[in-house]
Amino acid sequence: MRRTQLYLEDDLWQALRVRARQSGSTMSELARKALRDAYIGTAIDRQAAMTGIVGLWKGRDDIGDPQEYVRKLRRATGKETRLDRLK
Repeated sequence: MRRTQLYLEDDLWQALRVRARQSGSTMSELARKALRDAYIGTAIDRQAAMTGIVGLWKGRDDIGDPQEYVRKLRRATGKETRLDRLK
């Protein structure tokens, strides 16, 4: 774990302090939980996202062989970048 500092507006700081007292938690733990939920999600959310992409390209006939299609996207051609090819 790494230490960091945040500047919070007075109303946000007060709300966080009240919520921490009510829940018996610390302001730091509430901030970590809020950040985790907003930017990482829960383990269940991450698992659902990973499960949702399984077989995503299965049965596609508009791109040919999916593995070859991905290899082609990854290949660099001259000054063109991967991002350029996706535009």
